[in-house]
Amino acid sequence: MTSTPVSSLPSVGPLFLGIDTGGTYTDAVLWSETGGEKGTVLAKAKSLTTRHDLAVGISGAVGTVLETASVDPAGIKLVSMSTTLATNALVEGQGGRVALVMIGFSEADLGRDGLKTALGADPVVFCRGGHDVHGNAAPLDLAELEKALPELAGSVSGFAVCAYFATRNPAHELAARELIREKTGLPVTCSHELSSKLGGPRRALTTLLNARLISMIDRLVAATEGFLAARHIEAPLMVVRGDGALVSAAFARQRPIETILSGPAASLVGARHLTGLDDGVVSDIGGTTTDVAVLDHGRPRLDPEGATVGGFRTMVEAVAMRTFGLGGDSEVALADGSLEPKILLGPRRLVPLALAAASHGAAVAAELERQLRAPNPGRMDGRFALRTGVPEQLAAGLASAEARLYEAIGAVPLPLDRLLTSNAQNATLNRLVARGLVHVAGFTPSDAAHVLARQANWDAAAARLGAELFARRRDGRGQAIAATPEDFAERVLAALTRLSAEVILETAFAEDGLDGAATVAHALVQRAVDAHPGIARFSVALDRPVIGLGASAPLHYAGLPPLVGNACVVPPDTDVANALGAVVGQVRVSAEARVSQPKEGLFRVSAGADIRDFTEEAPALAAAEADARAIAMERARQAGTDEAEIGVARDIRASVVEGQRMFVEAHIVATASGRPRIAV
Repeated sequence: MTSTPVSSLPSVGPLFLGIDTGGTYTDAVLWSETGGEKGTVLAKAKSLTTRHDLAVGISGAVGTVLETASVDPAGIKLVSMSTTLATNALVEGQGGRVALVMIGFSEADLGRDGLKTALGADPVVFCRGGHDVHGNAAPLDLAELEKALPELAGSVSGFAVCAYFATRNPAHELAARELIREKTGLPVTCSHELSSKLGGPRRALTTLLNARLISMIDRLVAATEGFLAARHIEAPLMVVRGDGALVSAAFARQRPIETILSGPAASLVGARHLTGLDDGVVSDIGGTTTDVAVLDHGRPRLDPEGATVGGFRTMVEAVAMRTFGLGGDSEVALADGSLEPKILLGPRRLVPLALAAASHGAAVAAELERQLRAPNPGRMDGRFALRTGVPEQLAAGLASAEARLYEAIGAVPLPLDRLLTSNAQNATLNRLVARGLVHVAGFTPSDAAHVLARQANWDAAAARLGAELFARRRDGRGQAIAATPEDFAERVLAALTRLSAEVILETAFAEDGLDGAATVAHALVQRAVDAHPGIARFSVALDRPVIGLGASAPLHYAGLPPLVGNACVVPPDTDVANALGAVVGQVRVSAEARVSQPKEGLFRVSAGADIRDFTEEAPALAAAEADARAIAMERARQAGTDEAEIGVARDIRASVVEGQRMFVEAHIVATASGRPRIAV
C-alpha cells in the first residue's frame, strides 16, 4: 500500500472522496473544491485490488487517505467511485443465472447480435404480444411465463424482459414485470429502461447482461456503504457510468450495465479536470495495458455503435476506448532471425524481476547469478514461474501434464531452465498462466527503469542482473546485443515510448475512419514517426496534445512529442486521475420522446410509459418536449442531483410531396445535468 502525505493542509470546506477500483490497484483521493479553479488534492493512496473482495482494497486505500490527511471523516460530504467490476465480469463470463423473457419475438431472433451466445444455458421464455412501430399492441399472452415462474423462482437470480417495439410502447414489458415481481419477488430489468434504440435482439442482449450484473454491483455497493458507515461517513455514494457521468448508487444498482468502462471514462473526466484541456488524446498507461481515448469539446468521445465488452456489442453509451497490451510490466523479448534483433514488448504481463526479488529475497538473485556464470546465454535465462495463490479448487480439471507441472511449481519463484525440460512443457506452462494459476516472472520495462534509477520501489540489483542476461545475448553477427545493462535498459524504455506513440496514432487513425493498425504499420507512417531522412520526407502530427495518465507516464511519455507531432501534457496527480475523475464529474441523464403519424391527421406522442394522441403537429411536439423534460428532471433527481439544467434537442423529419410538407416523425431528447447533491 502506498500513500502520498500532505505536509500542511489548508482550511477546507466540504470534502469529497473519490475511489477507483482498477485491475491492479485501488486508488483513493481526498479532494476539496477550495484552493483554486482545480480545487486541492488533500491526500491520495493506492492499495492492491483484492478481487475476491473488492471492499478490502477499498478499505485499505480509503483508510490510508483518511489517516494521511488527518481529517474528520464526518467532513466528507460526497463519495464517488469508478469500477471495473462490471467490465471484468462480462469479459470473464461471470454473473448470475437469469431468465430471458421475449415478448413478440421468435426463436430465430436469438441468432442475431450474439444473443444466443450470450444466453448460453440460461432459460428463455417466449410469449405472444409486442407492438408495432406506432405503439399499437398485438394481443398479449403471458400464459407461458406464468407456467414457468414456479420453477424459475428457485433457479435464477433475476429476469430480463424484452418486448417487440417496447421503445414505442412499454406496456407489455410492464405487465410481465408486474407478474414476475408478484410471483417471485426477484429483480426484473425491462429493455425500455436501458435504451430507446430500435433493434430488439441487441436490446435483449443488453437487458440480459444487465440482469446478470445486478447482484454483483449490489454486493459492491453494499460493501462500500458498510465500510463508509463503519467510518461514520454519512454522505451520498455515486458511481461513474461508462460515458463519464455520475449517478447515484441506487440508480447504478438498477442499471449496472451502464457502469461498463466506468474506470476509463473516469480517467477522461480526471484528465480534463487536471489539465483544463477540452481536446486531447488521453493515454493511460498501467502495469498491464495502455488505454487510449479521445477528448472532444470537454467530453469523452463515445462509441456510436454502443460499447463492446466481452465480445458483445451492447446498446450502452460508453467512452470509445481502445486497450492495448502495453505497460510497465509488459514482457520483454527479442525478435528471432534478424541481424539486429528488435525488442518486442507485451502483450503478456510478467511479474517484474525487481518485484519478484523484493518479495522472495535471495531466491531470485541467486538463480540470476548462476545463469550469468554459465559460459553461454540460455533461452530461458531470467525467467521464473510461481503460483498466483488462488484457492486450490480453481485448479480442478487440469490435464495430467498440467497437474504434474502445477505440482512442481510453488509459491517461491522457480527458474524455468530448471523447471522445463521440453518445448511441450513450455506450452503446458502457458496454459497454466492462461488459467490464472501461475505467474511468469521476467524482465520488464519496470526493471529497466530500476536499472537506470528512474524507479526505486523494488529490488534494483535483481533488475540489473536481468538486464545483464539480456545484454550478453548474441545478434545475427555473433556480437552481444548491448554493451552494458544500462544500454539495454535504455533501449527497452525507448521501445516502450515508441510503441506508445504507435498505439496513440493507431487510435487517432481509427477515430478518423481508417484501419488504425494497418495505417500505423504502413512504411510511410513508420518513416514519418522515425523522422527518417530522405529526398522525400514525411511527417505525421496529431491535431491535439496527448494527455498522459498513469503513475509511470512522466517516465515513459517524456519522449513522445517528436513522435506524435504535438505536445504531451502529464499533469500533477496523474497517478490518481481515475479516482479524481470519479469525484469531480457531473450527473447527466437523458430522456426521449417520439412523435409519429400512424395515419394522416393523427400525431402520436410516446414518452416513457405514456402514449397520447393529438390532431395537430404543434401541440404534439410541445407535449413531447414537456414530457421529455419532466422525465429527464425526475431521472436526474433519482440519479443524485437537485440542481439540474435541461437542454433539449429536436430532430423533426418531414418530406415534401407535390409541394406539400408531410410530417414523418420527430425525435426529442432532453438532457439534464448538474453537480451531485452532497450531505448537509
